Amino acid sequence: MAKKNLGEMSFLDHLEELRWLLVRSSAAILICATVAFFFSDFIFNEIIFGPKNINFISYRLFCELSTQLDLSESFCVSELPFNIQNTAIEGQVSLLIWTCITAGFIIAFPYLLWLLWKFISPALYEKERKYAKAFVSIASLLFFIGVLFGYYIIIPMSVNFFATFTVSPEIKNDINIQSYISMIKTSVIASGLIFEMPIIIYFLSKVGLVTPSFLRKYRKYAIVLILIVAAIVTPPDVVSQVIVSIPLLVLYEISIFISAAVLKNKEKEQLNA
Repeated sequence: MAKKNLGEMSFLDHLEELRWLLVRSSAAILICATVAFFFSDFIFNEIIFGPKNINFISYRLFCELSTQLDLSESFCVSELPFNIQNTAIEGQVSLLIWTCITAGFIIAFPYLLWLLWKFISPALYEKERKYAKAFVSIASLLFFIGVLFGYYIIIPMSVNFFATFTVSPEIKNDINIQSYISMIKTSVIASGLIFEMPIIIYFLSKVGLVTPSFLRKYRKYAIVLILIVAAIVTPPDVVSQVIVSIPLLVLYEISIFISAAVLKNKEKEQLNA
């Protein structure tokens, strides 16, 4: 189908473009999931079960940092007293499939962004369409940084807290594998998407829904919201919440700068028009 101008496209044309976006996105995820299947042993044993090992790099770094800063010794992991078990007869098969699909989504993310750019590009100016590579590169980088942040920061803190927390020595922690992996997937994907904040603010600023003055005015509410998010995704201790909150606050400040740059470019365009 030949590419139509946004002004010439009917509602059905938009639906057709959206349909092909979803079809291509699904195909890309399935292809990458198939590739992930051949590396499933590495994905499970080295990546998914990595935070279960007390020698995991994050635990060593947390311990060294807490020792240097004279913080709580709870960041030094000596044991993780829990076992992982499967309680459903089809559980491991289902687990393998959905883990590969999740890995496929993460691997295919840059291509998904490129498809999204192609979908929205008719609504952009001609000179803005030239920024496709920059958009895909920056958005992908932010997503993967978020994924790494979730994996190396949020997950180890959560595993350490929940594995060692107990209300009675009579209760042993036998963790359901679905629960364990669900926590990992949620933390990783959510962190990746949260780190897309500057990109989201950029497009909201382009369409006039967000301005730098608006972001500055509601900064204090944003800080409260960020602290709430940090409290939800981390163990209930102040140090963990601060560790997670800092990069989110930095992203918010970067978003204000981006919104200001967008507004400045708009004003220049209006003066030159």
